[in-house]
Amino acid sequence: MLNKFRKELRKLGNKKKAKLLQRYFKTGKGEYGEGDIFLGIVVPKQREIAKKYYSLNMKQLKKLIDSKIHEERMIALFILINKYKTTNHKKIIFHFYIKNTNRINNWDLVDLSAPKLVGTHLLDKERSILYKLAKSESLWERRIAIISTFEFIRHNDFKDTLKIAKILCQDKHDLIQKAVGWALREVGKKGEEGKKLEIKFLKENKPLPSVLFSYATEKFSKFEKAKLR
Repeated sequence: MLNKFRKELRKLGNKKKAKLLQRYFKTGKGEYGEGDIFLGIVVPKQREIAKKYYSLNMKQLKKLIDSKIHEERMIALFILINKYKTTNHKKIIFHFYIKNTNRINNWDLVDLSAPKLVGTHLLDKERSILYKLAKSESLWERRIAIISTFEFIRHNDFKDTLKIAKILCQDKHDLIQKAVGWALREVGKKGEEGKKLEIKFLKENKPLPSVLFSYATEKFSKFEKAKLR
């Protein structure tokens, strides 16, 4: 089954698209995605493949998550999301994800999986794992920590988002600054209470990195931005 999957994936590859993606996702030497290899397959098609190969087992998914091919890792995550929704093995899937964070190593892999697999799992559970991830030396674990909380925000639960944003708000990496700013913006979109909490955070933690502030206040008026600066 795995060999069939890989053969089909390579037939779908697009060399021109792959080159564009490798530049876009910063795969050059010294960049955050160094060494990542793309086949050039668009995300909607990857989702289709994930549905088709839903029956791949955890050992096979481990082989995919360990792959150097970006699309193989992404499709493995899509399969895990599909399995999480439809099976009773949610705890196994969650722990598999946490054990393999070193392979969830680009921002799209994090953003499309963390809310669905970590955030959803922790909605009604103890969340200390997020604080451990937030303090990690790994860029991707720190991003998983804040992006996972988007599922909490969706349920009007802001406490952990704001606490983790506090831990990460002076992070030097722009991918973390963007993620924290994005999370704060999402909090601010959740009615009057959310807007108040976002403004309170921005006031209490200034000066904030310019990238974070820009993302967080994207929907604010020029007057509101000037006042908060």
